[in-house]
Formats: sequence, C-alpha cells, structure tokens
Amino acid sequence: MIVHTADLLDGNEEALREGRLRVVAPMFRSYGGKAAFHGSISTLKLFEDNSLVRTSLSQPGLGRVLVIDGGGSLRCALVGDQLAQLAVANGWTGIVAYGCVRDARALSAMPIGVLALATHPLKSVKKNIGESDIAVSFGGVAFRPGEYLYADEDGIVVCEQPLH
Repeated sequence: MIVHTADLLDGNEEALREGRLRVVAPMFRSYGGKAAFHGSISTLKLFEDNSLVRTSLSQPGLGRVLVIDGGGSLRCALVGDQLAQLAVANGWTGIVAYGCVRDARALSAMPIGVLALATHPLKSVKKNIGESDIAVSFGGVAFRPGEYLYADEDGIVVCEQPLH
C-alpha cells in the first residue's frame, strides 16, 4: 500500500499543528528502486563507520525503516549495494541516511527505498562505533524508535503512530 505524504498531511492537519506529525526538511535524494515506502523506525547514530548498519540490516526488518544519523558527513558512504541487498533479503522496507550512499546505479534497481544526502564512492571505516535504537535528530525532526516514517517523492513525514 502506497501512502502519499501530501495526502497524509492534508488528512491530519490537527496532528500536524499539535506536533504529532512532523515534516523533515527537504534535503534528501532518492537512490533506491522504491520511491515511496513506510514503516516503523529503527535508528542508528554513528559517524563515518557503517559497522552497525550491517549489524542492523542483518536482523529481520519486519517492514521497518532504518534511519541512520551519520552526522551529515559527505566524506564517505554509509550504505552501498551489498548492505542494501542485505536489507532487501531481510525484509527492510527502506533506509534513510543522513550521510552518503554509493553504488547508486545498483541501488536504483533494488526493491527498497533509499534516501540520502548524496553519493560518495569511498567506503566507511569499520570500528564498530555508534549507538542503536536511540532518538536521533536531523532535518528539523526527531526520529524515535517505534515511531512511523512515510516517504515518497514529496518528502518524509514522521508520526507517533501509523496513519492512513
């Protein structure tokens, strides 16, 4: 089921006014094969080290969206084709990276939503440093594990509970 973010906002104006529905600043580009996706949020906070990304995407996704606070770094990629393929195989519906991705052509052919700031060919370091399942903030919005994220060509919306 595709949920359009514009329709979601139009149908939930009170939740938007009350802050229960939040709109992420328009800073992301779509790299995955699915432009629209949604699901429960799982989070990571890390910097130029994607070890925890592999760990998370190796777990059953159960239709969740992995939100990665990579500090907005544009110096290396946090997700590439191998990690995206792992996400697809394990049932993740999307990845939002506040950082870069690589293997853009391969990502575009995969049945998963991938949003990131930019592409970068350099892979990240692997020091296993970071935190998982904590509240993270970027784009003017706090992302909390268990909340819901809706994304499409118009942008990203986050809310406390699933909306339709």
